[in-house]
Amino acid sequence: MAVPHVAAARPDDAGRAAPRLPPPPGAAAEPRAEGGAAPGMTVYTPLCFRGKKILAPMVRVGTLPMRLLALDYGADIVYCEELIDIKMLQCKRVINEVLGTVDFVAPNERVVFRTCERERHRVVFQMGSADAERALAVAKLVESDVAGIDINMGCPKEYSTKGGMGAALLSDPDKIESILTTLVKGICKPVTCKIRILPSVEDTVNLVKRIEKTGIAAIAVHGRKKEERPQHPVHCDVIKAISEAVSIPVIANGGSHDFIKEYTDIETFQKATAASSVMIARAAMWNPSIFRKDGLFPLKDVMQDYIKYAVRYDNHYTNTKYCLCQMLREQLESTQGKKLHAAQSTQEICEVFEMADFYEETTAIFEAKKTSLETEKQNEDDEMEDPDVIKMAVRFDKREYPPQITPKMYLLEWCRKEKHPQPVYETVQRPLDRLFCSVVTVAEQKYRSSLWDKSKKLAEQAAAIVCLRTLGVPEGKLCEGENHLINKRKREDQECLNNRDHREDVAEPSHKKANFIEETSDMNVPKVPR
Repeated sequence: MAVPHVAAARPDDAGRAAPRLPPPPGAAAEPRAEGGAAPGMTVYTPLCFRGKKILAPMVRVGTLPMRLLALDYGADIVYCEELIDIKMLQCKRVINEVLGTVDFVAPNERVVFRTCERERHRVVFQMGSADAERALAVAKLVESDVAGIDINMGCPKEYSTKGGMGAALLSDPDKIESILTTLVKGICKPVTCKIRILPSVEDTVNLVKRIEKTGIAAIAVHGRKKEERPQHPVHCDVIKAISEAVSIPVIANGGSHDFIKEYTDIETFQKATAASSVMIARAAMWNPSIFRKDGLFPLKDVMQDYIKYAVRYDNHYTNTKYCLCQMLREQLESTQGKKLHAAQSTQEICEVFEMADFYEETTAIFEAKKTSLETEKQNEDDEMEDPDVIKMAVRFDKREYPPQITPKMYLLEWCRKEKHPQPVYETVQRPLDRLFCSVVTVAEQKYRSSLWDKSKKLAEQAAAIVCLRTLGVPEGKLCEGENHLINKRKREDQECLNNRDHREDVAEPSHKKANFIEETSDMNVPKVPR
C-alpha cells in the first residue's frame, strides 16, 4: 500500500533523532541519479509531455494527498486544482518544517496551496487568470516549487468564466496569446494550457496552431465543447485532428465516461485520439489506482492510502471528506457512507475507516516534532540574541485588566511623564509556527517576552509588561487597586460631555430649548390612570 514520503529528521540538541513518521512498506521510490551524477544526487531533466499518464486538474480533488497517491500508483505527472491568480498573489510562501512542505498561506492563515519535495519535479501548477501580468507574478511566486505552469482555458463553470477566465478565454485569442507569451518569456519552467474544443474543428485547429506559436511545451485538450457535460460523448476525432495539425505534445482528456475503466483503456483512448499523452480526471477521482499497470486496487485499500496522506499532510477534513465521498459514490448510502457524511473532523474520519490508531500515532509524532523544532529554534534564538535585551517569560491576558486599559497605554503614559520618547516596537514573525515576538525600546533599553504569541498585538503588550515590571511601574492590572488611567479617562469623558453640553447651550435658540425642556417634562410625567 502507498505511504507518505518522510524526509530524514534533523537531530535535536540532545543528540537524539527528532521524531519521524514510520514509513510503512510499499512507498514509491524516489527518482534515481542519472549519468555521472554523484551518489545521492538526482539530476532532473525538464518535464516531458510525451508518452505520459497524467492526473488532471480537478477542483477540490487535486490537493496534495490525491496528487501523491496518483504518483504512488503510477501517474507520471500530476496537476493541482485550479487556483485563482488574485487569491495566490495575496499569499506568502512559508516553509512548514513540521510537515516538510512548502505552504502558500492566505492572510486569513488558510493554506491555499501545499506542496512537498516528493512531487516538485512532477507537479504542474494550474492557475485561473485573465491577465498576463498577474499570471506572470503568480508563476514567479511558485516557480521554484513546481515542475510547470498551466493556464486553465477550459473550465465552463461560472466561478471561472465570470472573471474572464477558463472557457471564457476561448473567445479571446489575443488575450490567450498575451498570457502564454508572457509566461513563456518570463519563467524558466515549461508552460502549458488546457482548452475545450470550439464549435467547429477548423476553428479549434486554428486556435491551437496560434497557441503553439507562443512557445508552450504542450496543450491539453478536453474533447468536449464548453456547453457539453460528462454524459455527452467525447469528440476523439477533434482531438485527433489537433494532434495531426501541430508538432507540440497534445494531451487527450475527457475519456473517463466513454473509455477509461481500467489501465489498459488509457492506451485505447490515446490511440483513438492520436495524442502524445492522456490526462485522466473522473476515473482517477473515483479510484486513483487507475494508474497501476497491474490493475485497480480494492477501493477499501485505496481509501486508507488516501487517508494516510491526508493525515500525514494535515489536509483539511472537509476536503478529505469530499474526496472520499467521490470514491464511495454509490456506497454513500451504506453504513460507512453515512458515518463518513456525519464526520466533523479528521479524527472522526479515521474512526469511520478503523484508522484511529494511525491518527493518534501520527498526530503524536507531529506534536513531538513541533516541540523539538520549537526547542531548537528557541536555543538558536537565545544564542543569537542581543545580550542587552531584558527578557521575562510573560504573556498578556486581557482578563487581568480593566476594559480598554492595556500595559502599552501605561507605558506610553509613563514615557510622557518622564519626558522620554514614546516606546518603539519591533515585531517579527517566526516562519515555523507563525508566532510573533516583539521588542520594545524605551530610553535606549530593549525589552521583550521570551514567550512567542499568536498575534502582533499580544506580543507588543507582553513586551510592554516586561518593560513596566523591570522599571517597577504599575501596568494597570485589576489587582493593583485604583487605576489612575481609568480615573483620567473618566475625567476626560466628563470634560468632553460638559463641553458638548456647553456648545449645545450656546448654539441652540432659547425658545427651542424651552420647548424641548417642556416637551421632555411632559414625557417624564406619569399619566394618571383613568
